[in-house]
Amino acid sequence: MSTFATVNPATGETLEEFPTLDEQGVETALSRVRSGFEQWRTTSAAERAAVLSKVASLYDERAEELAELISLEMGKPVREAKGEVKISSMIYAYYADLGPGLLEDERLDVPGAEETVVRKLPVGPLLGIMPWNYPYYQVARFAAPNLMLGNTVLLKHAPSCPRSALRMEELFVEAGLPADAYVNIFATNEQVADIIADPRIQGVSLTGSERAGAAVAEVAGRNLKKVVLELGGSDAFIVLDSADMDATVKSATRGRMSNTGQACNAAKRFVVLEPYYDEFVSKLTASFAAMVPGDPMNPKTAIGPLSSQTAAATLTEQVENAVAEGATVLTGGHRIDGPGAYVEPTLLADVRPGMRAYSEELFGPVGVVYKVSSADEAVELTNSSSFGLSGSVWSSDLDRAREVAERLEVGMAFVNEHGTTLPALPFGGVKRSGFGRELGPWGMDEFVNKKLVRVSKA
Repeated sequence: MSTFATVNPATGETLEEFPTLDEQGVETALSRVRSGFEQWRTTSAAERAAVLSKVASLYDERAEELAELISLEMGKPVREAKGEVKISSMIYAYYADLGPGLLEDERLDVPGAEETVVRKLPVGPLLGIMPWNYPYYQVARFAAPNLMLGNTVLLKHAPSCPRSALRMEELFVEAGLPADAYVNIFATNEQVADIIADPRIQGVSLTGSERAGAAVAEVAGRNLKKVVLELGGSDAFIVLDSADMDATVKSATRGRMSNTGQACNAAKRFVVLEPYYDEFVSKLTASFAAMVPGDPMNPKTAIGPLSSQTAAATLTEQVENAVAEGATVLTGGHRIDGPGAYVEPTLLADVRPGMRAYSEELFGPVGVVYKVSSADEAVELTNSSSFGLSGSVWSSDLDRAREVAERLEVGMAFVNEHGTTLPALPFGGVKRSGFGRELGPWGMDEFVNKKLVRVSKA
């Protein structure tokens, strides 16, 4: 039975199933991206940029269609889905505009030769393993810089996003990308392991869980392949003080509930200094309680279902376990009856070290609040996590907030904002949140041959 299927998480209805590749299908896909590389690598930077620019335009033109597609597939509220389409378009446009300049040779002033140059060249076909929570955006972060480099892409998307996966492939071809430069595959985990080991694949990028990241890194390491891993997160939202608590709580709610809480860099732990704790928690509890999950296709809906019945069951079990271990539910805490994968927006308190909820990522509309007595304690609590994706510090004292942000063991630290993503900003984490960077110039520095060419007189 196929593992790739479009299942509407708002209703539980299976709309379409897609067969996985057979052995010959895997071989054909690998052959295609290898032969496609020989063609794509010879195109000029200007030609590659023109294709990416057209991709950006197509995303803008088809925004309504693309947004509705992922709302149907993984339950993202359609108004947020339109935002994802827009940021994806911006990423393709960014690399179309700046990519040629980022590929220019770097001339080194090193004595002893007539010329010393470092060139930025593609390395070959790459495998991308992408998640369901941001179907277009995650692909854009990986595909745009690497196609600009001249690499080709074999893309294995999440099993719950087959329609959007196919639609992206179609848009690349429509934009003028050679058909063998980007190939979508419906592959099993066992087939993915074989693909990583295949000598035609030169690198792997995965966005997903710790478990998936460890499995991919193990196979890649055994076969001497470079990997970029963007894994889980348990980002802290640290409140040092607040001159406008309503505004701070609004930001906290948005930081947790965007995409129905299904974001690796969402604000998951609210770490609040004692003088502000009671007011913050009271208002955040009310804010969460006021959010009513609804039909993701309704433009007024702010929070939808989780991506699947499995995701809803897993999150509910985590909350129930936290309560059994002594956590307090301030609001929510239950699965919503009905066929959809809906879970109440939930806020937990009294979560302590040793509990699963203290160390595990809660991937959905569940936040945890912590009271601390000092900024030092806030930093210590934040850094006690095995994750290190991002974190934010909130205060009207920017110098104090900046000093705290500098001490966070994360890949991205923010002051008075959370989870900002823009094409020019690097994205990635440390510790068990993975390694490598996407977006900006850094996104073109991962799978690149920085080739030294040094010319001396005979």
